[in-house]
Amino acid sequence: MSKSLFSAFENVSSKAWKQKIQVDLKGADYNDTLIWKTTEGIDVRPFYHQDEMDNTFKIQPQQWSVGQIIFVQNETAANQKAIDAIQRGAETIKFIIPNPNISIEKTLEAIDSNTTNIQLELQFFDPQFIDQVAQISAKAQLIVDPIGQLAATGNWFKNEAHTLVFGESLTINTTTYQNAGATNVQQLAYGLAHLNEYLNRVEGKPLKTIHFNVSVGTNYFFEIAKLRALRLLYNTLASEYQCEAQLHIHAIPTKRNKTIYDYNTNMLRTTTECMSAILGGANTVFNLPYDAIYHKDNEFGERIARNQLLILKHESYFDAVHNASDGSYYIETLTTQLSEKALTLFKDIEANGGFIAQLKAGTIQKKIKESANKEQELFDNGKLTLLGTNKHPNKNDKMKHELELFPFVKINPRKTLIQPIIEKRLAETVEQDRLKTE
Repeated sequence: MSKSLFSAFENVSSKAWKQKIQVDLKGADYNDTLIWKTTEGIDVRPFYHQDEMDNTFKIQPQQWSVGQIIFVQNETAANQKAIDAIQRGAETIKFIIPNPNISIEKTLEAIDSNTTNIQLELQFFDPQFIDQVAQISAKAQLIVDPIGQLAATGNWFKNEAHTLVFGESLTINTTTYQNAGATNVQQLAYGLAHLNEYLNRVEGKPLKTIHFNVSVGTNYFFEIAKLRALRLLYNTLASEYQCEAQLHIHAIPTKRNKTIYDYNTNMLRTTTECMSAILGGANTVFNLPYDAIYHKDNEFGERIARNQLLILKHESYFDAVHNASDGSYYIETLTTQLSEKALTLFKDIEANGGFIAQLKAGTIQKKIKESANKEQELFDNGKLTLLGTNKHPNKNDKMKHELELFPFVKINPRKTLIQPIIEKRLAETVEQDRLKTE
């Protein structure tokens, strides 16, 4: 067909569309009736038009991999679990290394790092151990984030001078901020300020990779835009330092909206969250098992979580179309707004001493808590719905005898340098009340 189907139709401007909508509203206020105001200060309009677009963002195509997270308590068991996961479709394995006594040779035995991406996330900081890892496996990606450790626990691994030493890669873990209730704008700004603290200390040193660990929430289009905005903001900051390191985004569904009651609904939540991560341009997607918050690691939950990603990749063809969100005026606009607001907040953080200084002053913790309280109020009032928990709950659900893990905030009194950022799920109070009455 050589003729355009739409050449006979006149273009309709955004102004004309709005006038038509206002006529159809029959006197009702356009802003009050159709504009959705978010907690992040972004007004979502009923329509978006090409003539309002200043520019579009060509996010580079990203080949994403199916990830599997394995905690290493016993090297042989972890190794066998990894080999089994690879045989069942996992393409990236992230080993959580709890202490320097873990043998990396045993953990990685018979795993081909040429065909499987290997990440080693350290829950400690030991330069000698890091050097040993480099000698054993040059391709293994080290994931260690001293500032993230400070934010989440209130203490450095050892002390500030000891832990702020770096190799060829940096890691910024923003999952703590999201799981504690930070808005998307805050997550982006805090992640950028977090990275800036590192870049200030390694200026002039060659960096190959910047790893961003990101939690993805359930606000589908906003989460797509968040990851796209992260790449834009990273490019802006990296250019200021003439840093040519590649950005790798490792995404995982949030814990904040997960529930212990009607737990199968968690699979629906993680599916859309993984879809947002893929469409937003994540390099690796790690799924969260539906029972992760109350069950110990188990083969069934992990297999279901991995299969969700495999279905998206091989049956839903989420690996066949790159940058599917390019050209969506709505997502492009959200990307712009999130980027601009995050950059403004980032500049404010830097003008007031930087990220570490604001952590020590308690400012970051206070702002996240304020955002979390607003979201909690929406949930408590039923304006934010978690199906099966604050809407349409199944009164016959019994969970008291299913809890292998404590699914609520744990408070262990200890001395900390700063107030830690505490992760908390929205449904915790409701669930605790229900457990008492079972």
